[in-house]
Amino acid sequence: MGRLVDNKLCPMCEEISQTHTFPGRFASLSEISAFVTRAAREAGLDDNAICAVQLAVDEACSNIIEHAYGGEDIGEIECTCRIDTEGLTIVLRDHGRPFDPTLVPQPDPHPDIKYCAVGGLGLHFMRKMMDEIRFEFTPDAGNILTMIKRRNPRIE
Repeated sequence: MGRLVDNKLCPMCEEISQTHTFPGRFASLSEISAFVTRAAREAGLDDNAICAVQLAVDEACSNIIEHAYGGEDIGEIECTCRIDTEGLTIVLRDHGRPFDPTLVPQPDPHPDIKYCAVGGLGLHFMRKMMDEIRFEFTPDAGNILTMIKRRNPRIE
């Protein structure tokens, strides 16, 4: 079960922030999904945006477990959800191997299905599903992935 680190409301900036730390194992993915789904609903995202958030976070956390840690139960995944007036910001932090997204090749826009390899499209899908995505790495802080999903303006 994840650990609640903080639950803060910043009265000056109208921001709510919650952080949970989850074990780095595939069995944690459903709990991580539930955590971000609650935040996405609280942020006022519509069903399509919530689905996009769920898929992007699931892909990112699977990549952390598989690629950053090289397997299960090697490290933790810290997940922060910040709700503000524009939507939802999700920050995932791990202390696995550094990740450089510039080393991931762009997918072929017109692949021959007979020669398609399994995998390799996760980062592409994350970028397509979220409004903004940023990667950072520092030796002290580890890998930090920030993903933003903005609320769609309502037309009245």
